[in-house]
Amino acid sequence: MYTPAHFAASPDAITDLLTRPAAANLVTATAQGILATMLPLIYEPSIGEHGALHGHLARNNPQWSAPALGESLVILQGADAYISPSWYTSKREHGRVVPTWNYSTAHVYGELVVHEDPAWLGNHIRQLTDVHEAGSDRPWSVDDAPERFISGQLRAIVGVELIISRIEGKTKLSQNRTDADISGVIAGLQAVGQPEIAAEVERARRERRG
Repeated sequence: MYTPAHFAASPDAITDLLTRPAAANLVTATAQGILATMLPLIYEPSIGEHGALHGHLARNNPQWSAPALGESLVILQGADAYISPSWYTSKREHGRVVPTWNYSTAHVYGELVVHEDPAWLGNHIRQLTDVHEAGSDRPWSVDDAPERFISGQLRAIVGVELIISRIEGKTKLSQNRTDADISGVIAGLQAVGQPEIAAEVERARRERRG
């Protein structure tokens, strides 16, 4: 991933991308060509040197059964947004500005391991459900469904584990702009209903200031 030094993700930013409750793209190079699937993942920091990402695929999905050639890749994506040059103070000063796109992303590489053990799958599904139901007033639990039904659902999926070998992270959040321009970007993003990435731009500014 092309990453100028001022856009290199901090360790905290990478941790946020790894742990945020969202789906990501799993990409594998196989003898059949490049295969990709979007799926929700859980980060397990205690596994290996850099942690692991756990997910699952439909058993009918050919990606799990096609051996990966070399490392596999998970692409994690944070909030992203269009940045209008009209938000920059420097537009009024000299006009030498153009639109851009702000985003955070991490390319996570590693060995892909397949899991068909019902116990592993059951534990994974419970963890995944608990994460995404945590904010609900009436959280749904795996135990709310009949055991026999859940057993049948587990037979229809296969677990995948990416044991992380390296991570490339990038946070392109206006770090190359002046402080006044960054303030304009934050105000502009808030005005168009993008508070999440506005907060990320502010955090990147604080990190740059040290």
